Amino acid sequence: MKPKTALITGITGQDGSYLAELLLSKDYRVVGMTRRTSTDSHDRIAPVLDRIEIVSGDLLDQHSMTTIIAETQPDEVYNLAAQSFVPTSWTQPVLTGEFTALGVTRILEAIRHVNPKIRFYQASSSEMFGKVQAVPQDEDTPFYPRSPYGVAKVYGHWITVNYRESFDLFAVSGILFNHESERRGREFVTRKISEGVARIKLGLDKKLKLGNLEAQRDWGFAGDYVKAMWLMLQQNEPQDFVIATGRTHKVRDFCKLAFSTMDLDYEKFVEQDPRFYRPAEVDLLVGDPAKAKRVLGWVPETSFEQLVEMMVRADVARLAALK
Repeated sequence: MKPKTALITGITGQDGSYLAELLLSKDYRVVGMTRRTSTDSHDRIAPVLDRIEIVSGDLLDQHSMTTIIAETQPDEVYNLAAQSFVPTSWTQPVLTGEFTALGVTRILEAIRHVNPKIRFYQASSSEMFGKVQAVPQDEDTPFYPRSPYGVAKVYGHWITVNYRESFDLFAVSGILFNHESERRGREFVTRKISEGVARIKLGLDKKLKLGNLEAQRDWGFAGDYVKAMWLMLQQNEPQDFVIATGRTHKVRDFCKLAFSTMDLDYEKFVEQDPRFYRPAEVDLLVGDPAKAKRVLGWVPETSFEQLVEMMVRADVARLAALK
C-alpha cells in the first residue's frame, strides 16, 4: 500500500520536529516546508533530515503554497508555522497577522483548489482564551485574546471552521495549551529558566531575570501533544479539540522545581524585571482535555515534574559539553 504523505509547515520548530519523528515511525512520507533564508536552521530535525523532503515556501505567498501542495500531493497538511512568540507580536503586529492569521487562509485556499480531500490540521493556541471567561477552558469557552498573536490565532481558528463548514473540508484545529521540551526556543520562559539554571549551575551566570512569576500556565510535553495532532486527522469526522494536562502551575513553581533539580534555591538567583512583563497579561490558563480523552483516547504521558527535570538536565548536558 502506498504510504501516506504529510506536509508539515514549520517543520524546523519544536512541534514540527517531534511530529516529523512520529509520522516517520508510522511510515509516512514526510515533506517539510521551510522559508528560504540565508542560514539553514535544521538543528531540531538533524537526526531525521536524511529521511524527509524539504521544500521552500512562504505563508506570505499564495502562489508558493498552491504550488507546493500541487507538487507534493499530501494526504495530510499540518500547519505549525507561525510567528509564535507573544512579545514579538507586540513589536511586529502586522507581520504576526500576515503569518499567523492570513497564512492559514492561504493554505486552505490552496487545499480547496488543488485537492479538497486533503486533511488539514491548524495549530490553534490557548492564548486565544487570553482574559479567560471560564476556568478551566474547553472547546466551548469564548475567546478573549490579549495579544496580537492571540488575535491572529483566533482568526486562524475561525477561518478553519469556516472553510470546514463552507467547503466540506476535513479541517480541524487543535487548541494546544503550553507544551515544552528541550527543543523549545530559548526566548520562551520555560526554556529561559531551564537554560538559566544550567548556566548558573555551571558557573556561567549568577542571576536569572524574569517577568511575572505569578502567571499560571498548563504545561505539557510537546512530544505527547503531537500525537494528539495526528489522532485528530485520523477521525471519521473533523472536530476541534483542547489538548492540555488539566493542571496549572505558576512560573514561580517552574523556577522552584527547575533550580531544585540542581540542588539550588531559586530565590537566591531569580530577579523580576519589569521589562519582561507583557502589556496585557494573561494570568491563568488551564485546559480541560476531557473531550480529547473521550474521543481520541489521548492522555498526556509526561508529568510536569518529569518535563522540568528533562529540560534542565538536557541544558546542563548541552552546555557542559561546550565548556
